[in-house]
Amino acid sequence: MTDRWLVLVVRTADPELLPLAAEVLAPYGGGAVLEAEGGLVAYAAEPADVDAFIHELSGRLQDELPAAAAPEVSWRWQENEDWARKWKEGLGPRQVTERIVVKPTWCEWDERPGQVVIDIDPQMAFGTGEHATTRGCLRLLDDVLKPGDRVVDVGAGSAILAIAAARLGAREVIAVEYDPDANLNARENLEGNGVEDRVEIVEQMADSALLDELGPFDLVLANILSGVIRPLLPAFHTALGGTPEGRLIVSGILRTEAPLVVHDAEAAGFRVVEIDEEEEWWSALLRPA
Repeated sequence: MTDRWLVLVVRTADPELLPLAAEVLAPYGGGAVLEAEGGLVAYAAEPADVDAFIHELSGRLQDELPAAAAPEVSWRWQENEDWARKWKEGLGPRQVTERIVVKPTWCEWDERPGQVVIDIDPQMAFGTGEHATTRGCLRLLDDVLKPGDRVVDVGAGSAILAIAAARLGAREVIAVEYDPDANLNARENLEGNGVEDRVEIVEQMADSALLDELGPFDLVLANILSGVIRPLLPAFHTALGGTPEGRLIVSGILRTEAPLVVHDAEAAGFRVVEIDEEEEWWSALLRPA
């Protein structure tokens, strides 16, 4: 057992790029990334050469992120005896709506009749109820999902939204996620919540061709970067069949980016029905106009 852990802290100039930074950081921190200290925090086993380790991580961040992210990496040591406590600190049950509760697998919750309690083994902060974008999606989802819906979760990550949709009554959910590491965690979460028979993971990059092949859907979930959502809006419209009953929930969008998303959504044939805002993040429910 290691005597100490290397604590990695990554900050970006643009908060919208934190999810992308988390994907780069996760393998360096054993898959576990938390949002804290104004950025992302991960714990790594003590490397043989700390300087080389940090240099490699910094290089990967610069290669994978847009220049506007300007990622900064800092580090410190954490004694082993405190590591488990520090990593789990602040992660607890979250009652997101009257009906939906999200909790880590190691926590207990006194479930009331009618509640949907989702157990998640947190590997990244963006796949739990700890991030405002996830909570925004869950609040909107709780309002609009209809039993029997066919749903697609684009950029599914830990599959928390796909699990919620299945637990709320969707008859079938397609979780599209290209990251194989995220899908390993997602499969564990599906099994832990007993929905592996209703949620299918498709390990591909979402694009118009794939959505056309998989559709049509009653509900599309897209908790991803606005720069990814905007080009996909016409494909989302097609995937919903263009019917007034179709629903699209988008999130992962900064409030400052919302006008651009609304503009492109209207151009693609959508209208904004409901908005959910928390902290600097903007989520919305859209329907075909």
